[in-house]
Amino acid sequence: MLLGAIADDFTGASDLANTLAKGGMSTVQFVGTGHTAVPDCEAGVVALKTRSVPADVAVHQSVEAARWLLDQGCEQIIFKYCSTFDSTPHGNIGPVAEALLDLLGADIAIVCPAFPATGRRLFMGHLFVGDRLLSESGMQNHPLTPMTDPDIRRWLRRQTDGEVGSILLDTVRKSTSALTEAFAAETEAGRRLVVTDAITDDDLRIIGTAAADHKLITGGSGIALGLPQNFRDRGRLSDNPHSLPLASGPGIALCGSCSTASQAQVANYLQAHPGLAIDPAALMAGKMTVESTLNWVGQQNGSTPIVYSTANPEAVSGAQKEFGREAVAVKIERFFGELAQRLVSQGTRRIVVGGGETSGAVVEALNLHSLHIGKEIDPGVPALVADGKQPIGLALKSGNFGAEDFFAKALLQVGTV
Repeated sequence: MLLGAIADDFTGASDLANTLAKGGMSTVQFVGTGHTAVPDCEAGVVALKTRSVPADVAVHQSVEAARWLLDQGCEQIIFKYCSTFDSTPHGNIGPVAEALLDLLGADIAIVCPAFPATGRRLFMGHLFVGDRLLSESGMQNHPLTPMTDPDIRRWLRRQTDGEVGSILLDTVRKSTSALTEAFAAETEAGRRLVVTDAITDDDLRIIGTAAADHKLITGGSGIALGLPQNFRDRGRLSDNPHSLPLASGPGIALCGSCSTASQAQVANYLQAHPGLAIDPAALMAGKMTVESTLNWVGQQNGSTPIVYSTANPEAVSGAQKEFGREAVAVKIERFFGELAQRLVSQGTRRIVVGGGETSGAVVEALNLHSLHIGKEIDPGVPALVADGKQPIGLALKSGNFGAEDFFAKALLQVGTV
């Protein structure tokens, strides 16, 4: 294992794994650490569930993951977070990055959440989603991590003790050597975390080349675009393709994300498939249960239905006010996790999940340890296969990712009926 990555949620892990696999690295996504049977691979991505947890908890889990990856032989570590920098002023991106720098004995880490393929661009230290600043993109209304400031430098400074560096696009595009010199200058000035502009994939490749000898790199999945080539240039990568086991059997879509993109994707899928909406208030009151949902799925006569709690924020806010935001979130996650577990025990073999927290709940409930990376479905979302006696085909989609027809495409690509 040459390159190790720590992702703060499950969809982000598969997003990054997808980037590395497309770059030619044999890649496996691991669920947590401590595995004794480790599949042969060149890149290992550890999926954690730390995006919304307190900083000290995220630091502990991330450092443990890094130690495990180093034990596997990894020479470079990526800390992967969302391309919309999901956090709060008291959030954990800055503290985790600083702790990993300390562990690795490193002087500097790039901070670059840019992912141009999905419209995330970083310019003058400000993060854009499409043609809108992050704080005007809808992310300012996120129920757990509202992003109200698009200046990543300023946001990161609120999470950390040290000064935050900044390298603007002009320097990135001047030359690789100029960028390398800029990193050295930031190191000399004692700025350990350096927000680095990127608005195209070529910018990210230049950054990757300049960071070939960096022990730690942080960002969205786009930051990994140039990294496989560094290992290839050193003759370290194998050219042998890795075949994946095939999942075959009934399928289902599950969606817990309330993002605008997810709302459109659920509506699109419902045009041709049956769906069951999970009302958070009814779930909290015990009027909707896993058992009743299983009965409904069983009545769909072999079709591929969708079960979803996706709704606009106003529709969810009532239950949050009555029962508490955290209690509602935990209840929904546990519901989807148990539902997936029961469905698999009854023969379901293809599962497509929308939403980072929902994806984490499903993977943990299924007690999966490692996922092999298949072909890309939409930018940032690959098909996954959990091998075993009966392979399970999966797709784990961040709420904002994917085209409107994502669910239908994904169910076709993660396996066969």
